[in-house]
Amino acid sequence: MTSQNPSLDEDVIRYARVLPLDIVQAKGNGHAGTAVSLTPSLYILFQEFLAHAPRDPGWLGRDRFVLSCGHTSLALYLQLWLSGYDISLDDLRQARTLDSITPGHPELHHTPGVEVTTGPLGQGVANAVGIAMEAARLRKILETDLFSPRVWCYASDGDLQEGISHEASALAGALGLENLVLVWDNNQISIDGDTSVTFTEDVPARYRAYGWEVFTIDDSEDLDEIRRTFFAATQVQQRPVFIQLRTRIGHPMPTVGGTAAAHAGAPGESEIAATKKILNLDPDQSFHMPEAVLTHARQVAQRGADLQRAWQAEVDEWTEASPEAAALLDRLIARNAAPALKALAQLREEPQEVATRMASNSALNAIASSLPEVWGGSADLSDSTGTKIADAASFLAPQAPPDAGRVGGPGEQVVHFGIREHAMAGVVNGMSLSGLTRPFGSTYFVFADYMRPAVRLAALMGLSATFIWTHDSIAVGEDGPTHQPLEHLWSYRAIRGLNVVRPADWVETMDAWRRLLTQDCGPTALVLSRQSVPVVAASIGYEAGASRGAYVLRDAGGAGVAERPSGAGTAERTNAADNPASAPVPDAIIIATGSEVSLALEAAEELATEGVGARVVSAPCLEWFEREPRSYQDQVLPPQVTAVVSVEAGTDQGWYRWVGRHGRTVAVEDYGASGAGGELLQRAGITVDAVVQAVLECL
Repeated sequence: MTSQNPSLDEDVIRYARVLPLDIVQAKGNGHAGTAVSLTPSLYILFQEFLAHAPRDPGWLGRDRFVLSCGHTSLALYLQLWLSGYDISLDDLRQARTLDSITPGHPELHHTPGVEVTTGPLGQGVANAVGIAMEAARLRKILETDLFSPRVWCYASDGDLQEGISHEASALAGALGLENLVLVWDNNQISIDGDTSVTFTEDVPARYRAYGWEVFTIDDSEDLDEIRRTFFAATQVQQRPVFIQLRTRIGHPMPTVGGTAAAHAGAPGESEIAATKKILNLDPDQSFHMPEAVLTHARQVAQRGADLQRAWQAEVDEWTEASPEAAALLDRLIARNAAPALKALAQLREEPQEVATRMASNSALNAIASSLPEVWGGSADLSDSTGTKIADAASFLAPQAPPDAGRVGGPGEQVVHFGIREHAMAGVVNGMSLSGLTRPFGSTYFVFADYMRPAVRLAALMGLSATFIWTHDSIAVGEDGPTHQPLEHLWSYRAIRGLNVVRPADWVETMDAWRRLLTQDCGPTALVLSRQSVPVVAASIGYEAGASRGAYVLRDAGGAGVAERPSGAGTAERTNAADNPASAPVPDAIIIATGSEVSLALEAAEELATEGVGARVVSAPCLEWFEREPRSYQDQVLPPQVTAVVSVEAGTDQGWYRWVGRHGRTVAVEDYGASGAGGELLQRAGITVDAVVQAVLECL
């Protein structure tokens, strides 16, 4: 769409681009330079190319805009204000102040029109790739492109220096992602000065090598060149588009512009006045936008309403012609996972003594066969991490090489992320943003360290992303300490809003998956064992067991021992476990997670022979347990019991909150070694004898 009044467009840009200067000068801090120089191209994008509805920011048919260089949030807020979103000029002036809707970096769920939380450089590029991948998935399962947006992402020099952007861009090129446009603000300036000190590669050539279509806008002030290039980008099929946008940071600031000083901080009153004179604006006016100019810009809201109306007519036709697909969309919007729950319940009734990674694989296959919205893969480890979906096709490029050896195409269920753990996490975040699908990504737990920045952002945004991490302790064995996670459990439990789930057996694994499907509780990490584990929770009901985060598995008198019900005595024990308030107060409590739960049960049996009544609490997810009522927490862990011992094959940092000053921890104190997993656990002191001794010391 070309503007019907180009002179007014130029007026909007003139007045708008100095507002960031006024804002930052008044505050004394902030990032104005990039916002000033990006105003022309962003204005053309929001006015003429981006499908969006300022009066309905959540419109399902909208395009998505990702500002990967989140420090220039004013550039985005400015366009949202000009377009007529529920943002005022006063909101712009309040940028970076407490409780404003215009924080220093864009935040999801905080500002109308902001699609993703960005700021840590490179993350937005990976998010944009994930959004484009989900668009392809929705196109596949709904058999229409009505709900598959075009994704526009702006990135800085810094974004393209970060490794995550390399990983994600290579993946996008390999998959031939359509409807993804990455605009590189090539201003050659970073905080330390000219980027030629560290950033010298031919970036467009790199993107060509990735398989992207590449364009260049030589003059970021030439609105017609911007229009021509953006239009050309929308015509490209079967591959993503990379646009090099050459800018002068802070243009047209005469002195500060083009220098590192334009990146951040107040530019100075004299510099702003000189800039306004260059733009033929009154240097004595601040925060000024003529009403007629603003009215012209806000006509884009009507364009959005017209687009939305036409889109809805197409949706109505599609609904009538494709009722099954329309019903699927309704189920996706409702986050209804009912079709998979029966199969999951049946699996729960047939427990097996296998590694929890293999139990998870059984659950995942049962779920994915019923729920096409469950999709994802691994960082080249699907067999090892138990994330291979049997008989499902692979997400491949439209023209995949014939020797790829895989069946599939765009938008299929199985994603091959390649050995790119950091990008995988950022891409999964992008795949999760709409809430319509349920993506997952997996690797070995020790390599979760590569993913941490993106996992933290998933928690910050409250995304329903699932990270499957296997080979969860020194029991990994022969691969040695480089592959044996140690501090990782508590490292990830430290991320507020992330659920870290370490199930003890087949049953707890099924229960964890059921909770993920039935309760949107934010991002979740499933931490799973490499080695086989016995079945310990078979007699515990779903509502009384792992779904509550922690529960009584065996009580002091033997009540609740996990056996399959076979008579009145067993039923009595099960009831005691289901209702810890009815059980006597134990002498001691042993809290365990994952593969160490069976060890805790053995220790409790041995303690019983010495006259010590020990309750065993399985705690697969402390975050879920913390959300339970205090009354339930006190039933499971009676405050009057001070002899509390934790057992976990990792470090003990956070356990002192649960065991108290008089408690003990049975944990791992070194990095492990290369050898048999069982031998390593013995050497590390993860033994029945160690647990018994710890309980006796407490008493």
